[in-house]
Order: sequence, then C-alpha cells, then structure tokens
Amino acid sequence: MKTALTIAGTDPSGGAGIQADIKTMTANGVFATCAVTALVAQNIPASRASWSVRRTSGGGAGLRVHRYLPRRGETGMVSSIPLIRVIAAKLKEYGAKNLVVDPVMVATSGDRLITEDAVSALKELLLPLATVLTPNIPEAEILSGMTITDATGMEPPPSTSARNTAAPCCARAATRSTTRRPAVAQRHRQMVPRKRIANPNTHGTGCTLSSAIASNLAKGCDLDTSVERAKAYISG
Repeated sequence: MKTALTIAGTDPSGGAGIQADIKTMTANGVFATCAVTALVAQNIPASRASWSVRRTSGGGAGLRVHRYLPRRGETGMVSSIPLIRVIAAKLKEYGAKNLVVDPVMVATSGDRLITEDAVSALKELLLPLATVLTPNIPEAEILSGMTITDATGMEPPPSTSARNTAAPCCARAATRSTTRRPAVAQRHRQMVPRKRIANPNTHGTGCTLSSAIASNLAKGCDLDTSVERAKAYISG
C-alpha cells in the first residue's frame, strides 16, 4: 500500500483538518501519516480559536519521524512563520515529491486563519515546493491580489504577478457566482466541472479535496487524473 503524509491542524468536529485528511486518504486507498501543526477549537459553523504548535515539537520532532516515511502528501493549516520555515526546510531535506499545498487562510465560515506576515512566508518558502495548490476563492484572491468573480477570472493573464505566485499547477474550487464547481489545473487550463451541491455543510471540503489529490498522486496517477478523481470523490 502506498503512503501519504498530511501536515495540518486538528478539527475536533472531525470534518476538516488532520481528521478529514486521514479519513480521505484511507478512503482513497493510501496509508495516512500525519504531523500536527495547530490545535483548533471549532465546529461546523465556525472556527473559534487556534493554537499553533511550537516549531520544536510539531515542526521538528513531528516531521523528523517521517524521514523514512512518505515523501508524498499535502500541507494544510500552517499559520506561523517559524513553523512554515521548518516545514519547508524538512520537506527539502527529505526530498518531498508531489506535494499538494492547501493554503489554508480563510475558512468556509469566512474566519481568517493566518496572519499577513505568515502569508508572505507561505508564498516565499512553501508554494515553490508545491506540485499543485488548492485554494478556495478567498484564498486565491489573497495569493494573486486579484478579485475573482467568475471562472474566467480564475486564469490570470501572463503579465500578472499572480502567475508568478502560483505553483507550476493550480487546482481551485469554483467561484461563488457559478452554478457548477470546476477545478482548474493551471499551466495548461483544464476545467473539471461538477454539479454544484446546494448544501450548507461545506465544512472541510478543501481539506478533503487536497487530501484526495495527494492520495492519487501517491498512487502514481498523473496530476490531471488525480484532480479528476478527487473531484469525483468529493462530489460523491
């Protein structure tokens, strides 16, 4: 069985974070391992509070145990600069491949989960290591400095800094205004349309999507296939 690593925060409600990642990886046929980056107090409607794990415990010891374990996986909530630095350093040291970065910045509820300074560190240190990014629309707007109102706006023109910020490929959820929920694989543009499901219980969808993509990459699928399968899984 293939293995995958998730580096993310917890969710006591079980719908997002490490808990959702492990469930998703298991359901997608890989053995899940993890390193915890934050302890989060939240339920489905909202995030209430979070405490970042110290870099010496979560970022250091938590990742050292993975030295001989999977080099494929995904990152979720990494909200402090010291933690981002040590995670990026360890991923480089261990030769991480097929890394999915879910740039967790804004929860579905609208709660901000990362400081401005940490956003800059995320862009500089972690995003260059990514094979694919999976931001939601508010997060894509923060990363790109652009306002996204439709599917066309999800593909930045060649001259913008947004293209330079993005990883070699980028998967994104649909815009707020569309009736279908595509994922966009960037470098070559590919829309993966799915019917929009009218349901308020969207807590943890980003975690699930990124973990499903990481699982399929770990199994040896190419990026397009991994995104397709992940979208089918999350829609199901």
